[in-house]
Amino acid sequence: MAIATAPAPEATPPRWKPGRMLSGPMLILSGFAVLALGLAALQTGNFVAAQFSRAAWLGVTTLVVAIIGFGLVLAGIFGELRGLAALHGVDTLRRDLASDDAHRRLHAARLWLTRVEGGAALRPAVDAQNDPDAVLALLRSGLSTPLKIRADAMSRQAAYQVVAGIAATPAPSLVVLLIAWRATRLIRQIAALHGVRPGFLATLGLLRRTALSASATAMTEAAVNTAAHAVLSSPLLAHVAGDMAGGAVAARRMIVLGRAAVVACSPLSGEE
Repeated sequence: MAIATAPAPEATPPRWKPGRMLSGPMLILSGFAVLALGLAALQTGNFVAAQFSRAAWLGVTTLVVAIIGFGLVLAGIFGELRGLAALHGVDTLRRDLASDDAHRRLHAARLWLTRVEGGAALRPAVDAQNDPDAVLALLRSGLSTPLKIRADAMSRQAAYQVVAGIAATPAPSLVVLLIAWRATRLIRQIAALHGVRPGFLATLGLLRRTALSASATAMTEAAVNTAAHAVLSSPLLAHVAGDMAGGAVAARRMIVLGRAAVVACSPLSGEE
């Protein structure tokens, strides 16, 4: 399909409606956060003014401490908002790459290349294409496939660590914490691999998306079992997993989790 020379009709941007992007609980939490920060800033301002009335050096010191403290808080809030925007940008890229508009596809492809490590090397090949379908094929073969290979390697490493951790952890409660921590770290690693660097709130969104992807994505049992068998091919780990049934289950879940995270983080639709 060649790029049409006729100008594409301009799409009317949707109007933003209050509460469209934020749910009710998020609006309530945001209101409490604004009140807490605002009242804290007013109280701190009064305290700084009182310190200046006592001594100039004391007021300056208090002001510097307040600026550093609030600066760190605002930097953290900015990082969380940036992570949420990056996560929302994945949905935008996915819609644009699946669009029938050739110009939107090409623009989304170039934008994704700027966010992913190694994407700049693929930019000349993408610019040389006139067929949007060929651009998608190029993205799948030249960028998506290497990313999936690296994500699978991360998943296998996480599976190794979880099985070894289960063998060395005496308490079942610590095993649960170990698996939860390693699963969250694996999702964040795969997200960063795809150009998304999530904060705390974005990580929660990624966990929800990954859970949905794991349940909705058609993953062949043979592929997952083969990857889990490769992890347990070590005689020591096979012995450990044989003694503890949870080791094999945890290894398999890490493989499934990694593939589900790829589906959740990749803007290319139909990734499996």
